[in-house]
Formats: sequence, C-alpha cells, structure tokens
Amino acid sequence: MARIRALDAQLANQIAAGEVVERPASVVKELLENALDAGARLIDIDIERGGVQLMRVRDDGEGISHADLPLAVQRHATSKIHAEEDLEAVATLGFRGEALAAIASVARLQLLSRTAGESVAHRVVCEGRDMSARVEPVAHPCGTTVEVRDLFFNTPARRKFLRSEQTEFDHIQDVVRKLALASLGVRLRLRHNGREVLDFPATDSDLSQRRRLRQILGEAFATAAVAIDESAAGMRLHGWMGLPTHARAQADMQFFYVNGRAVRDRVVNHAVRKAYNDVLYQARHPVYLLYLELDPAAVDVNVHPTKHEVRFREQRLVHDFIFRSLHRALARPAGVPVQHLETPRQPLRVHEPRPASSEVQSFIQGQLVLRQAAQSLPPSSVAAPAGAAPVDGIEDDDQPLGQALAQLHGIYILAQNRQGLIIVDMHAAHERITYERLKASWLQGRIPSQPLLLPVAVDLSEHELECVLRRAEALAELGLEVAQAGPTQVWVRAMPALLPVQEAESLLRDLLADLLAEAGSSRLQERQHEVLSTLACHAAVRAGRSLSLGEMNALLRDMEATERSGQCNHGRPTLVQFALGEIDRWFLRGR
Repeated sequence: MARIRALDAQLANQIAAGEVVERPASVVKELLENALDAGARLIDIDIERGGVQLMRVRDDGEGISHADLPLAVQRHATSKIHAEEDLEAVATLGFRGEALAAIASVARLQLLSRTAGESVAHRVVCEGRDMSARVEPVAHPCGTTVEVRDLFFNTPARRKFLRSEQTEFDHIQDVVRKLALASLGVRLRLRHNGREVLDFPATDSDLSQRRRLRQILGEAFATAAVAIDESAAGMRLHGWMGLPTHARAQADMQFFYVNGRAVRDRVVNHAVRKAYNDVLYQARHPVYLLYLELDPAAVDVNVHPTKHEVRFREQRLVHDFIFRSLHRALARPAGVPVQHLETPRQPLRVHEPRPASSEVQSFIQGQLVLRQAAQSLPPSSVAAPAGAAPVDGIEDDDQPLGQALAQLHGIYILAQNRQGLIIVDMHAAHERITYERLKASWLQGRIPSQPLLLPVAVDLSEHELECVLRRAEALAELGLEVAQAGPTQVWVRAMPALLPVQEAESLLRDLLADLLAEAGSSRLQERQHEVLSTLACHAAVRAGRSLSLGEMNALLRDMEATERSGQCNHGRPTLVQFALGEIDRWFLRGR
C-alpha cells in the first residue's frame, strides 16, 4: 500500500487551479473581482488570442504595498478576512486568497502595483515551474496591473480542452458584461488583439445608467423592463423586471446579484418563478436584472469554488421577500402607468386591491343575474346601463382605460383614453377578472355554487368515474357537486354560480384532466392555478358575443380594479395601447 505524503506547493496549487481556473474567462473574472474589491473606478482589460496568450487587467484601485506583494501570490494569503467571524460576514467579492496562486501555477504571472503612500511601484513575477516570487521596483501609477501569459503552458492536457479563440473571448465578454451590470459606477474597457471591443463609461446619473443598461442588455430589455425598489426586514430588492408580455423562450436574460455578486440560487429562482406563476405564457421565461442587498452575515458565499452559489441563513424569509416584492409589482392593474428605464430604481405604482371580502360579496351578489345570461359577464357589466354612450370620462384619472367606442368582430373592444386608442381582447380580459375573483372565493374556503333545476348526466370511463368519486369533496370546493347515476355515469347537481348550465359536461371533463394530472396527490392547492384557470376559461365571455357599450365599459372598469389584468391567466396580453401620435403617423398627419 502506498504511503501518505504531503503534496508539494506547486502540485497542490495546480490541483486547486482545476477548481478556480477553468478557462481564460475564469481568470478574467477573478482579476476583475480583485480590482473591484480594491475600489477601482477604471479598469482596462487587454486580451490576446482569446486569453490564451495574454490577459492583462489594469485598475486604479488602492494598490498593494511592496511588502505584501510576495504574499499576494501565495495560496491562502488574503487581506479580505483574518478570523473565523470574518468568514461569516464576507462583504467582498473575493476572500479565499487562492486565485492568484492558482493562476500562477498554470501560467506566467506578473503583478505590478503601487499604493498612494509609496513613491515607487514594485513588480512580482511568479510562474508555474517553481512558484518562486521575485520582487523588483518598476514605474507604475497608483493601482495594480496583473498580466497572465501562456495559460496552461505547463499543463498541455488542460489546454487541449479550450475552444476556439473567438469562443473563449465570447466567454470573457460575458464575464465583463455581468460585472459591468453589477458595478454601474465603474468604467470598464475591453480590447482584443489590440482592438477595442467594449467600453462601458462609469454611470454617475440616471441617464448614463440607462445608457449602460441599453448598451449591455439591448433596447428590447429597456422596452420590457419596469423599475422596482422594495425594502423590508433589513433587505432591499431593486432593479428592473420584465413585463410578462415580453417573456422569452429561453432564460438568457435573467441577472440576479446578491450584494454585488452574480449568483445562481434555487431559492431565488423558485421565488421568481412563483411570482410570475400565473402571468407567463406556457414555457416562457421572464427577463430581469435584480439586485438584492442584505446583511453579509445573512448569506454564506463560501459554498462553491466559483462563488456562483450562495446559501441564505434565513431562506424562507428571503424567498418570501423576493416573491412578495415581485408579486406586488406584477399585480398592477391594466391601465396603471409603469416606470420603465426612463426612471430607474423607482418603486412601481402598485394598485391596492379591494379587500377580498368585498370582492367575494360583489361576486356572489352578481351570480343570480349572471346565471340568466347565455355567456357570463363581470358583475359590474350587468349593472351598467345598457347602451351607455362614451362620455368625457377619458380625462378621468380613475378610468385610465377610457371609454368604449365599439366592438370589433365580436372579439375586441375598441376604447379611447387620453393617450389614444386601446384594443382589448374581451375573452382574455374577462378570464383574468374571473380568475382573480375565483381566487378570492377560494381563499374564503369554497367557490359559491347554485343547484341545477335539472341535473346534467355525464358519461365517464371507469377510471374517470373512480377519480370523480374519490375527489368529490375537492370538486364541491370548486362549486361542482356530482353524484353517481350508473356504472359509468354521474349527475352534475350543482355548478359554480357564474357558469351557464351548458358548460356542465365540458367543465367536469376539463377539471377531471386537471385532477388526474395530480398523480395521486390529495392537495388541490398544488394545482390551484390550473384548476381555477379551467373554471375561469369556461366562465369568461366568448368570442362572437355581442356586447352593449355599457357592458364593454363595465368590463374596462373591472380591468382597472383587477390585479394582473394586463395579462390573462395563460400569460397572453389582454390589451394593446396605441398612442395618438402613432396613429397620426399611420395617416401621415402633421407632415
């Protein structure tokens, strides 16, 4: 059996480098984080041949004293932490003191630095063969320059795994962009093979901050994102979150920073997904750039060598704060103005919903009237005077969706407000209104139902019948009462009060599909969104239904009072606004 022996420093550092230095981009990330920790306001990055030949990072930070330069390239030497309690409250991006030693073990490293209190700069040279550090005086301004040449020159097997020069440089650009989003007040310039590729000026105003976000994330993000700024329990969440109607097919525009550190975290991802749960279309992904600030002692950053993962000490508290902050912002009713990138880091105007009890009261009071209609409409729609004409209310701040003008093809409502023309998908809008009211009723314990004068017979398979009988109580909570009428038949004896009788069979079958999808789970809450969406879809006014102006205006008023009414519960938009100036351009007016 082989004897246990201590590894020499070079081999130990090369092993450690395998965790820290994956590719050139990993080196750039470590060097940039050190520069930011040093308080740099200007960072220049020079790359040659995708980083394999040269990576040079120069900053104007506080620098390193010549006495500390030999220690800077030694493993586990750092100025960031000194005792165990420091590790429990890390406030810097770097802290382990192993990055420079790991880099030097697989490349040729040169570090030049000078502090403000020194008249002469010094250089330390260290490379993978012997890891010995040589210090000598040089000319250099205040700050630090780190040069890394010939990456993996002494580990050719690692070098073979690198991709093409352009691919490796693309990864470096991604690192620079992410750190530029985290450090808006720092200027970063990136050159490749002598050609300037990126230049992000420091942001010292709202205007320059908007310019950087557009420069990095594009105009589409600027259009889709609205500002958020929420604080509670010693935490602050600010930044920009995308509107549900601008979600993407892939999760490539999601940036989350914890105390300035870009992270990937299950708690954060779950909170964001939950906040967007019933406003996203199918498998779409939201876009966001969010910054979470909290006490460094409340988050453990010493979880993974790459420092991309963190662990919150109060996970439930952080999860609920993120979820509630985003959920509150998304609850903005249709017509309420949003704050786009033109006013960054300002809180959204969030509509305060009516108390659930009054919602449920209004909901129940309208049911007897709704049951008489061939298709259901919002309770307030029925109460509105039929045939009411548009009024001067388009100047009323309480009616941001204005007044209805007409109905288009039995599908869309045309309305005018002070901005111009609004087109509303009446089924999608009514579906959201109904869904939110069903949720309010659900929270009260049970959705109101109404007995049917003549029960409706529905034929089922044996499997479906078994599910109906087993989940009869769950169906009753949804306002649907059923009883067995034969070996493979049931009677529907009561329906949710807002649904017409002719929906009985199709509703039961759709709810069965939702319940069967629970795979044996007894918790209906796990599929609350899908089940209530099914009910809302059956209750919503259908395309082709002719509405009076009074009914159309009543629907607009309900949209203004309903959370998340800008999207139906499948994530589709419910309305589109056309500014009057845009319409003028259609007809070349004013030219």
